[in-house]
Amino acid sequence: MTQASTLAPPTVTQPGTHLRTTLRHPLVAALGLFAVARLTGLGVVAVTAWATGHGPLALLGRSWDSRWYLGIAAHGYGRSLDVRPGVVFSDLAFFPLYPGLVRAVTALTPLGWGAAGLLVSWTAAAVAAAGIHALALRLHGRAVAAALVLLWGLLPHSVVLSLAYTEPVLTAFAAWSLYAVLTGRWVWAGVLAALAGLSRPNGFAVAAAVLVTAAYELVRGLRTNRGLREHQGLRTNRKVTHRLWTGAALAPLGWLGYVLWVGRREGDPLGGYFAVQRRWGSRFDLGRGSLRFVRHLVLQGDRLVFPMALLLVATAVLLYALLLADRAPLPLLVYSGVLLLVALGGSGFFASKPRFLLPAFPLLLPLARALVRTARARPWHAAVVAGALAGLSFAYGAYLVVIADTPL
Repeated sequence: MTQASTLAPPTVTQPGTHLRTTLRHPLVAALGLFAVARLTGLGVVAVTAWATGHGPLALLGRSWDSRWYLGIAAHGYGRSLDVRPGVVFSDLAFFPLYPGLVRAVTALTPLGWGAAGLLVSWTAAAVAAAGIHALALRLHGRAVAAALVLLWGLLPHSVVLSLAYTEPVLTAFAAWSLYAVLTGRWVWAGVLAALAGLSRPNGFAVAAAVLVTAAYELVRGLRTNRGLREHQGLRTNRKVTHRLWTGAALAPLGWLGYVLWVGRREGDPLGGYFAVQRRWGSRFDLGRGSLRFVRHLVLQGDRLVFPMALLLVATAVLLYALLLADRAPLPLLVYSGVLLLVALGGSGFFASKPRFLLPAFPLLLPLARALVRTARARPWHAAVVAGALAGLSFAYGAYLVVIADTPL
């Protein structure tokens, strides 16, 4: 009589099992939704461009500010353009990280400048989407994380994520820096905030979030220690970890370093960069310029881009109020608040204000949570909302890039 084997039979993996498991992973599913949204938007832009006799790659890779960034990547700083008396456009207004990345891509690959710029932007958009998903997953779970990524990819001005622009780069560093703050990785938070500060003028919002949160943690730690000493007779303090101090010290270095470098080059270390911005017609005036422009829109009307920009900025203010009401974590409130303050308080380039707010993804958290609740109660209602947002995003994005003769 043969003794039966006690060994368990080998597990047989069915073909496609690993693929199905991978596709069901929360991050992969969310990035898939984001990719579908942005690729569809790209398709609409391409069809619109061909229908009007334009080349889509040229529009995507060399529109408005993209030309300045690619010029810096190819030739370094030093270009200026006299527009009219008192208005001088200088490439010193543009921060160096993005052109540096583009130059690195052209050195390592056979891609041209425009294609390299698009590769950097599209890669950064994917990294940003992953960071947004990780942050929302930690705070609110899988469904809200996927909804937040999808909403960010379906904003009316999210076509900027498909252009050779810097907003995807800033958002990528911002999302992961904020995630590092929420998970207590202070050194990483500081390094990523410094890189965010090298990417755009409003990149200091990330450093502000790191610094304010670090200060809050420090004060809370001191109060906790004092309370313990008073109630338990402790004689020693629990010291704040050196990682917090290091992260806080690193956070503003990128933005400050470039601003001081431009100032030194202009002969005014503290004010030189802001003089460059003023010559572009851009200054922080507590919103007086914006209010004048709103008055012009109300009394005289204007092209579609400007009323749409006004509507989107007003919506951002409302969403920030909802974010406050939801008691979002402090770093998200500071980061979004600083971005909103810069957009509202800055004069000039009113049509670009929605683009300046594109990195403020935490503003979409209340909408993402509402969309998830709607999807669970009334799936068809949520589908209609998502479809309407997609239609608006794709149509308006194609209009901005191909038809509207307005700086993005």
